[in-house]
Amino acid sequence: MESVDPVRESILVETRRQLLARGAYGLGSLALHTLLGRHAAAEPNRKAVGGLSGLPHFPPKAKRAIYLHMLGAPPQMETFDYKPEMAKWFDKDLPESIRQGQRLTTMTSGQTRFPVAPSVFKFAQYGQNGTWVSELLPYTAKMADDIAVVRSMNTDAINHEPAVTFMQTGFMIAGKPCVGAWISYGLGSMNQDLPTFVVLNASHSNPKANVQAISARLWSSGFLPGQYSGVALRSGGDPVLYINNPDGVPEKIRRRMLDATGELNRMEMEKIADPEVQVRIAQYEMAFRMQSSVPELTDISKEPESTFKLYGEDARKPGTFANCCLMARRLAERDVRFVQVYHRGWDVHSDLPSVLPSQCRDVDQGAYGLVQDLKARGLLDETLVIWGGEFGRTIYCQGKLTESDYGRDHHPKCFSVWMAGAGIKGGAVHGETDEFSYNIVKDPVHIRDLNATILHQFGIEDTRFTFKFQGLDQKLTGTEKRAIVVKEILA
Repeated sequence: MESVDPVRESILVETRRQLLARGAYGLGSLALHTLLGRHAAAEPNRKAVGGLSGLPHFPPKAKRAIYLHMLGAPPQMETFDYKPEMAKWFDKDLPESIRQGQRLTTMTSGQTRFPVAPSVFKFAQYGQNGTWVSELLPYTAKMADDIAVVRSMNTDAINHEPAVTFMQTGFMIAGKPCVGAWISYGLGSMNQDLPTFVVLNASHSNPKANVQAISARLWSSGFLPGQYSGVALRSGGDPVLYINNPDGVPEKIRRRMLDATGELNRMEMEKIADPEVQVRIAQYEMAFRMQSSVPELTDISKEPESTFKLYGEDARKPGTFANCCLMARRLAERDVRFVQVYHRGWDVHSDLPSVLPSQCRDVDQGAYGLVQDLKARGLLDETLVIWGGEFGRTIYCQGKLTESDYGRDHHPKCFSVWMAGAGIKGGAVHGETDEFSYNIVKDPVHIRDLNATILHQFGIEDTRFTFKFQGLDQKLTGTEKRAIVVKEILA
């Protein structure tokens, strides 16, 4: 009779639950090591903690990113896509040879006419390469040599909800991780006292602006571990909800409570090996550290007067776009990996000549101040800045057209964004649209390509950065077509 190897026998009869429970001891030790690591590291705010082995794939240009999303879609022909020939087409119907039967939203599909509405705003050329910029963005125009304008962005979505989701996650269906979560997951944190991924929601000034809904699913980690979701900083009250000690509970008692809770969580981890328990342990500890780091972050009282001259007086007011840009700079210099700023009110279906100027004033100086401030502090070379919306607008008018008033519907076939810093070629202009700013005629850039370019600047090849979920190797750039890095805008 063949003898039985007791070690082999124990392995064969071990259940899945027993295997996971046994492995949990190692996971628990790793979790504890991570929490204590910030005290042991020689440079705790300069070395990444977490992240995936093997990343980045190649030397990165970017260590951090600030994404400025103009929610509602700025019209490209009023910002960066100058179309002077349209003055001759005022109130003439958009030719069918241009529209080519492309789908319309229900807001204009019932119109009997599609009258062309030329922009009422002036343009001029700026910088060494003569970038065309609207008079609505005078501060942005001053930094034409710092930014690369992509005029040939396009998307598959025609309505805001799927379009914003597509722009941020690479998919039109909710439930996927956003770009900030992907980068946080892949590269880890450079600051153990603040979240890896922070979200700021800026206010808009014009009460007539058409505001789109926004929710935390846009900064969700989706199927990635929960710790990679964005943390929203509020402009009023406590910057982050529930991190402060309850009334009457001193810090020493709070520390004892967290230690006890952490021990209970580790015991639970040993029993069921649920990785979300490990996340919970880390998040409790992060919240405790944020009790001191967040108030210091949001206290701008020591900023010199030159800061407010650069960003504008609105930077003093919590919640404004300029203030959010200042907060983004403060987060960047504290090595927060990814900062997302949303500014709403860009959905100009009507009253465009009266609403759009205030939208541009809200963001123009703040965005300029952010880029110049990062550059002056030596941070721009390692900080990627992105500005843009989720799709473009139609050259034809929605509703009644007059010489002084018009509106524009959604248009997914072309729109403009700009990028700066972290290896982006300043002064570059990429892509062209036809004379109606309706179709791309040169160098199209899909959302997949934009996201692949963002990852590339972080040293990540998008096809090799995946997460197995629902039987697919999920990627930020999707699973359908190969994304193309826009190398023409890279220095």
